[in-house]
Amino acid sequence: MDRKVILLKLKSRNFKFLLLSFFFFLSFTTLFISNLKAQGNLLVTPKRVIFEGQKRVLEVNLANVGQDSAKYGISFLQYRMTEDGAFEEISEPDAGQHFADKNIRFFPRSVMLGPNESQVVKLQLVKSDQLEPGEYRSHLYFRAIPNQAVLGEEKKDTTSISIKITPIFGITIPVFIRVGESTTALNISDLKIETTAEGVNKLHLTINRTGNMSVFGDISVLHISSNGKTTKIGTANGIAVYTPNLLRRLTVDLDPKTTVDLSKGTIHVLFSTQSDSRPEKLAEAEFAL
Repeated sequence: MDRKVILLKLKSRNFKFLLLSFFFFLSFTTLFISNLKAQGNLLVTPKRVIFEGQKRVLEVNLANVGQDSAKYGISFLQYRMTEDGAFEEISEPDAGQHFADKNIRFFPRSVMLGPNESQVVKLQLVKSDQLEPGEYRSHLYFRAIPNQAVLGEEKKDTTSISIKITPIFGITIPVFIRVGESTTALNISDLKIETTAEGVNKLHLTINRTGNMSVFGDISVLHISSNGKTTKIGTANGIAVYTPNLLRRLTVDLDPKTTVDLSKGTIHVLFSTQSDSRPEKLAEAEFAL
């Protein structure tokens, strides 16, 4: 596992100045690390877990693709999704939101993976008969546990204070429990093309959701010329709208190599499920240029 270790030696005569500088650096480093989405040497599949129908036991596969052994602790976190798709950690559910962690057991609670080793984590649904119809969601968190041997390096200079900052990396995947039939419906609105000062073409749109379940899929942007020729000019994969959100605002960068005339014709936007065989259409919309 890749580790970033920064060693600051604070000499006694410069202690106050360097200590203040250290705390400013620590604040910046913590902010940067909190925005990381994944630990580079850990692969987790699948990218989401869904308990529905008769499913009671599901598996998550972890694989260490790094050159060092790595240990990971496993726990649940709770998030809300903002209208622009960002995530905010919360402790209490928003109105219309339900957590899933109280109805899911998992084993093991931590794993040690050598280079190129893999491990299965089993999840079991419990007390599902006590759940009201609807969707429940929590996020399974795989947190890298630093090697204590690295943290415990012996200090040879007794006249200085050594402080080490070891970033903690992790990755989360959503875990859903779905009870009952889906009443979710979608539509796409607010389509608008913008050309930035740098000459980049962007498509702005809004996905509107109603009903009791989350949705996830891929966006395709097509240009249809006046003579009927269709050209794909943009994609955005892995787009989700989680309950209880009623909308997701999205900006799609259009293909900079496209030669189509964006001053005329029609733009067609398709939101479909992720599938290698036959994707299911979730919503579509178009507007004339």
